[in-house]
Amino acid sequence: MNKSLTLSLAIVLLLSATGCTTTQSYQGGSAGALLGAAAGALIDKHNRWRGAVLGGTIGSAMGAITTEIAARAAREAAFSRQPVAYESNDGWQRVEARPMGYDARTRCHKVHEKIWQGGKLIKDYIREVCEGDKTENRY
Repeated sequence: MNKSLTLSLAIVLLLSATGCTTTQSYQGGSAGALLGAAAGALIDKHNRWRGAVLGGTIGSAMGAITTEIAARAAREAAFSRQPVAYESNDGWQRVEARPMGYDARTRCHKVHEKIWQGGKLIKDYIREVCEGDKTENRY
């Protein structure tokens, strides 16, 4: 009874948290889940399923959070036209975003993002942050 209640509560919390995320967060969460599940299955030699489930859950959360923080830093850097940096409390993870330019025709800002984990650069790319809403003529 206690296990099913805990599992039900976890599912409800996860579903409620997905209501306010972006597609980028889903992609980051999916990548984190895949890597976490693989690592968990390899690490837990006694029960590989348990390791995969725990690793996938933790990896999914960390991937989605990192992706969301990077997107937030890019938006802030683009609209404030100032470099933005976020660092975890323990200093293990750092996200930096530096504005590069603006295209008035497309109304998009280019932002250079760098993500470090454990002192190592793991991502270095340029992201476009556009103003306004995207509308499409389809149902």
